[in-house]
Amino acid sequence: MIRSSDRRTGGPGRVFTGVVWPGASGPRHLGHLAGSGVPSDIFSRYQRMAGNQVLMIGGASSHGTSVVVEADHDGVAPRQLADRCSRVIAEDLQALGLSFDLFTRTTTPNHYAVTQQVFRSLLDNGYVSRRTVPGAISPSTGRTLPDHTIEGTCPVCACPAARGDQCGHCGNLLDPADIIDPRSRITGETPAFVDTEHFFLDLPAFAEVLGGWLQSRDGWRSDVLKCTLDLLDDLRPRAISRDLGWGVPIPLDGWVGRPDKRLCMWFDTVIGHLSGSVEWARRTGDPDLWRAWWHDPATRGCYFMGKDDIAVHSVMWPSILLGQNGTGDRGGRSGPYGLLQLPQEVVAGEVLTMEGRKGSGPRDAAVHVSDFLSRYSADSLRYYLAACGPETSDTDFTWSEFVRRNNDELVAGWGNLVHRAVSLAHRNFGAVPEAGPFTPADVELLTTVNDAFDTVGDLLDRHRHRASLDGAMRTVAAVNAYLMDEAPWSLCDTDRERMGTQLHVVLQAVQDCNALLTPFMPAAANRVHALLGGAGTWAGMPELHDVEDGTPYTVLMGDYQGAARWGTSRIQPGTPLDAPVPVFTELDPALVEGELTRLRAG
Repeated sequence: MIRSSDRRTGGPGRVFTGVVWPGASGPRHLGHLAGSGVPSDIFSRYQRMAGNQVLMIGGASSHGTSVVVEADHDGVAPRQLADRCSRVIAEDLQALGLSFDLFTRTTTPNHYAVTQQVFRSLLDNGYVSRRTVPGAISPSTGRTLPDHTIEGTCPVCACPAARGDQCGHCGNLLDPADIIDPRSRITGETPAFVDTEHFFLDLPAFAEVLGGWLQSRDGWRSDVLKCTLDLLDDLRPRAISRDLGWGVPIPLDGWVGRPDKRLCMWFDTVIGHLSGSVEWARRTGDPDLWRAWWHDPATRGCYFMGKDDIAVHSVMWPSILLGQNGTGDRGGRSGPYGLLQLPQEVVAGEVLTMEGRKGSGPRDAAVHVSDFLSRYSADSLRYYLAACGPETSDTDFTWSEFVRRNNDELVAGWGNLVHRAVSLAHRNFGAVPEAGPFTPADVELLTTVNDAFDTVGDLLDRHRHRASLDGAMRTVAAVNAYLMDEAPWSLCDTDRERMGTQLHVVLQAVQDCNALLTPFMPAAANRVHALLGGAGTWAGMPELHDVEDGTPYTVLMGDYQGAARWGTSRIQPGTPLDAPVPVFTELDPALVEGELTRLRAG
C-alpha cells in the first residue's frame, strides 16, 4: 500500500539517501547520530515500506589532518588508525540497525578513481584554477592546520567562536587568514601563515545557476534554505587541495607523486556519495546500476547531516556536480559520469548536547555509541533520538528523560500493550481468534489505526520525525484505551465469541501499530512480528562484510526487502501464539545518578 509517498514521488519511485560521512579519527558519540544517522534511517525505512526503491549510501571519511593528528597521538600510521576507526564506526551503525545499502570508506581505489575523475572534469571545464595563498601551519610542528581547527573572531559578525572555514553564527564561508586573533584548537598556538600553491573551486562561477536552483527548492527546512541563500551573497573560490601527505593524490603531472599535496578532505568526502554508489553497483553485479538513481530527474535525492555540513551539501556539492556536468555559469562538457542530479533536499539537524555539555570531538564526547549500547538497547536510543532529537532546534540529552521515556512510553505503553494482547489470546485461544460481527467501537478503532498510516506517513515523508512518532504513539494509546474499555478478560466465562472478536481487533491494531513504529525501532518490530506469530523477516537489518579492493576492509550492507509494508496487513485467524516475552526492559531510575557521575568523571 503506497500512501503519502504518492504525493511526493508520483507513486513508487527511487529515493537516494546520502548520509554525511563521519570522520575516521575516533568512535562516534550520540551527537553524531542525532542529526544524520538515525533520521536518515527512519526516512529510508519508511520509503522502502511505502514501496519506493531506496539507495542509502555512507562511509567513513578517512583522510585529513584530524586523522593524522590522532594517528600521531596513538603512535600509528594514518591508514592504521583510519582502518581501525572505520570498522568501529561500521560496527556501531550496525548495532543501531542503520539500513545502509553500502557503508564504505574513502581509502578505496574506487573512491580515489571517482574523486580524481571529478577533479579532472572540473579542471577541464574551467571551474578549477591554481592560486598562491597564505596557509595556516603550526609553528611548533610545521604541519598544516585544517581550516575548521582554526578559531577566532569572525570578521563579518564579530562572533568570538568562528572557525577558519565558516562562522557558525552568521553562516558565512571564511578562510583561516580572515579570522581575527586566530588560534589552533589542536595546539592552542597562534598559527603562522606561509605562502603555498593550491587548487581552488571557483564557487562564484556557479552563483547564477545555484540561485535559480535554490529558489525552486520546496519543503526545505527554513533555516537550511535561509543559511544557503545567505551564503550566495558572498561566494568566493574555495581551496580543494591541502599541504598534507595523507589523502587522495592530485591527478596531474608534477603533482600526483608529491608527498606534501593532497585533495582536501571535505572535497573527496562529499564525492563519496557518488563513489559509494558506484561501488555499491559493482558489488551487486551490475556496475551501471548506480546510474538509475543519479541520472533520473525523478529520483528524490535527500542528504542528511548536522548543521556544520550545510554549506558543503547545499553550496559546494551542488557546485561540484554542476561543474562535472558542464552546467555551471560558464557551461562546459559533462564528464564521464554523465549528467548527475543535484540534491532535491538537504535535511540538516541541529546540535544535541549531553546534560548541557557539547561534545565536539572523539576525546570530548560525553557518551560514545558503543559505550551506550553496552548498557542500553538500540531501540531505546533510537526512540529517544526520534522523540527528543535536535530536529529543528538544539536539544539536550538528559538521563532522567531517557529513563522516563523508556519506562513510561516503551515499557508501560507499547510493550505492555503487546504483552497483554498476546498473553490474553495465548491463554484463552492459543492462536489469533476468529472475528465475529464488529461493533461501532471495533470499527472506530480499526479506522483510527488505518488512518494513522496517512497522517504518520505524510509526516515521515516531510522529515517531521518528532510529530510522526507522536502520532504513532497516540495510536498506541488509542488501542490501549480500547483494551481497557472493552475488557475482554471479563467475558472469558460469559461470551467467548465476543471476547475473541475483541482480541482479534486488538491484535490487528497491534500488528498495524508495529508497522507504524517499524521505521523508528526495527529490531523491536522484528520481535513484535515474531510474538504475533509472523514468519520470516519483517524488517531487514544491516550486516558487516569483509571485502577486498586492493587491501581488505569492512563494509556494511543488507537485504532490506522484508515483509514490512506501510499499511494494514490482515492478521490471520488461527495463527498459533506462544506465551510472550517482554519487548523492552524497564530501567532502574537509580541509574541516572550513576550515569551523571560517569559523565562528570569523563
